[in-house]
Amino acid sequence: MKILLPGCLTVAALLSVASAQAQNDYEKTVKDGFAVNVFKPGKVEATDAYIAQLKAPAGFTVTKFAEKTGNPRMLAVAPNGDVYVSDRTKGTVMVLRDTNKDGKSDVMKEVAKRPDLHGLALKDGKLYISAIRELFVADIKADGTLGELKTLYKDLPDAGQHPNRTLNFAPDGKLYLSVGSTCNACDERNKEQATLLVVNTDGSGRRVFAKGLRNTIGFGWHPSTKALWGFDHGIDWLGDEDQREELNEIKEGADYGWPYVYADGKIPPHPQPADMTPEQYAAKSVKPVQLYAAHAAPLGMVFNEGQQFPKEYQNDAFVTMHGSWNRAQPSGYRIVRVKYDAQGKATGIEDFVTGWLVNNNKEQFGRVCGIAQHTDGSLLITDDSNGVIYRVAYAGGKPAEKAKAKKG
Repeated sequence: MKILLPGCLTVAALLSVASAQAQNDYEKTVKDGFAVNVFKPGKVEATDAYIAQLKAPAGFTVTKFAEKTGNPRMLAVAPNGDVYVSDRTKGTVMVLRDTNKDGKSDVMKEVAKRPDLHGLALKDGKLYISAIRELFVADIKADGTLGELKTLYKDLPDAGQHPNRTLNFAPDGKLYLSVGSTCNACDERNKEQATLLVVNTDGSGRRVFAKGLRNTIGFGWHPSTKALWGFDHGIDWLGDEDQREELNEIKEGADYGWPYVYADGKIPPHPQPADMTPEQYAAKSVKPVQLYAAHAAPLGMVFNEGQQFPKEYQNDAFVTMHGSWNRAQPSGYRIVRVKYDAQGKATGIEDFVTGWLVNNNKEQFGRVCGIAQHTDGSLLITDDSNGVIYRVAYAGGKPAEKAKAKKG
């Protein structure tokens, strides 16, 4: 069935898409002159058998750190190993604790509740939490629970297509906050939309750090160069292979093109800049450093600063690809590794953990979302579809310790 879509999806189209998804098939539609596909793999349970077939590089294991956690999204790890996880559906933050150090959480407790809680960042014994329009901060108590949530902001930009604000602390102690666009591609009235904001920890000094970023949920600083990197979501409805996801080195004052230009200067059939041609806008915008498969939906991003993984993984970044819905053959549903050279330049993107797509890519048992590095050097990854938090570890311990044991 073909559906002509002059603008947003019609009710009939949405019903058709839902029917196609229920049948694990895809629908072809036409929008803005592009023939596009809509397909979201069906959901199945994360059984032990499915988890056992996840593929990671030799020496790595993928296990459950926690399960039945609702719809876990973002993560923050405290110096003592406590793990904070947000659930935007319930509007909660939980603390998870592995008391016997066996790689599995054995304590789970709700510590905060407000509508739409999502982004998390931890610094100096305080947990910062973002909702859609609010930014909160709370003291962390000795038992891992939180004190009163104090409101730093309640006037962040309105919600829309991308309401999930994320947080991260820079090496200089400034707090960065990502604000996605309200739409697929449009002229935003609020100049804080589709940006990365920076604020002081007391809430003062709020300003736009970089713009033209459609939805950069995952971002972080390279451990040695301290350069800021982020993965931006591409525009939908341009076909199976466009717009590809963009890895950017994010610099202060820079414009990364959305919604007027993408990739190496391509012009989408969407709003035109008011005071220049699209080509002129392309010339002044910053191009991505690396591109990744269209519609894979990068979410969490973390640089490896731990000592557990082999040396060749040091200072590389790991990114969760939540998974596509806007193409015939699904992309994403995996964790990728961004490789960096000794000078801190991103040199390529490769698979790290795959296998959440099953049954000939018609179904999935995990949509990976948030990612953080635990104090032991392992990676923790949320699945906001099945409520699992995964742990990716290298051979169950630190390579250096294993080498000593082998020599002994």
